[in-house]
Parts: sequence; structure tokens; C-alpha cells
Amino acid sequence: MNFNIGGPSNLSSSFSSSDEEEEAIMAALGAMDAEEEEMIAQYGQFQQAMAQYLNQQNNPVRRGGSIPGHIVINRDRKSADRRLFYDYFTENPRYNDQMFHRRFRIGRSLFLRIVEKVEARDNYFMQQRDSVGRLDLSVLQKITAVFRMLAYGCPADATDEYIKIGESTTIESLKRFCRAVVKEFAGEYLRSPNATDVARLLHIGKDHGFPGMLGSLDCMHWK
Repeated sequence: MNFNIGGPSNLSSSFSSSDEEEEAIMAALGAMDAEEEEMIAQYGQFQQAMAQYLNQQNNPVRRGGSIPGHIVINRDRKSADRRLFYDYFTENPRYNDQMFHRRFRIGRSLFLRIVEKVEARDNYFMQQRDSVGRLDLSVLQKITAVFRMLAYGCPADATDEYIKIGESTTIESLKRFCRAVVKEFAGEYLRSPNATDVARLLHIGKDHGFPGMLGSLDCMHWK
């Protein structure tokens, strides 16, 4: 009996066809495994996202910085702070002492003394960094805005053009400044005058052509 059907070439072809089918099956199984692994990974990512979302819903994070809905303006506060410093507070400022006194209603040395005391009393005036690491408003910017309002009676948003400070920040600075000044200086300046004070005030009134005047008409409501 002849078992060599078709001869050696047919046998080789049969084995080759079988190998190709096996490789195709293995490739298909590999593709299925890769697809399954990808689906498992995607499902894991989905579970993580859901867990994070549920955690945020259960533990809402308080927003910091700007109030939602407010327009964000790039004011370049750093340049404004530098300009303010060179205009009034450097060793050789652009504007002299007389111009400083006229615009701030007090001398530079007294202004800086008040700045130092207020900053030490309330750390709101200390320069800090915001959430992205940028320097916030300086103490000079905040208190200069306050003095502009007190000296000129201007609205809070008018200080933005030169000092680059928002209206809400100016109002908050004014409130905190007044509280800090009262706490820091009330014992020294918001008290009844003693004999030395009376003599000094009478002398000042006499030098200005008002002998015997104590105080002024603006202070007649004081006891």
C-alpha cells in the first residue's frame, strides 16, 4: 500500500498550512488579550475619575483668590509697585518732600512710621505670593491707596489707574487700616490733652495768628 499520498511536496504543504493557521490563531488570541488589557485599564481609569468626582462632591474645596464672575485684569502690579517706590520712597525720589506732603497730607517719615506700625499690627498688609507664586500687592501700594482716598476723597476704583489695585481690595485695605491705626495709636493720640499738649496747641495757634485758640472749628464737636 502506498501511504505517500501526493508525495513529499504535499506533506510539506500540509505542515506549512497548519503552522500558518496556528500562528493566525495565536495572533488573534494575542490581539484579544491586548484589547482586554486595554479595556481593564480604561475601566480602572474610569473608576479613579468617578472616585475623585464623588470625593469633590462630598468635600467641596473653598475657592481662593478672585470672586467667581469677576473680570480678571492683568494689572502688572509688580511694575506699579516699582514705579511707586521710585516716585516717592527711594533715596532720591522723583517727587520731592514738598510734593509728597501735598499729595499724602503728611510727611514721608511719618507715613513710613505709620506703614511700619500698621504692617506689624495686621499681616494683611504684608506682601505675599498668590496661588501661582506671583508677588501680591505691597504694603506701600495698599496704604498709598488708602491715603489717596483719605486725602482726596476719591472713590475706591480711582486708585486702580496708578497703583493698580482693585476696588474691593482698596475698600478692605481702608477698613483694616483704620482699625489698625486706632489700635496702635489710640493711647497716644486719641486721648484728652494734658497740660503740655494744651500749651503746645496754644503756641501753634498763636504762631498762626489765632492767640488763645485751642483746636479748630472742625473739632468743635469734641468735648
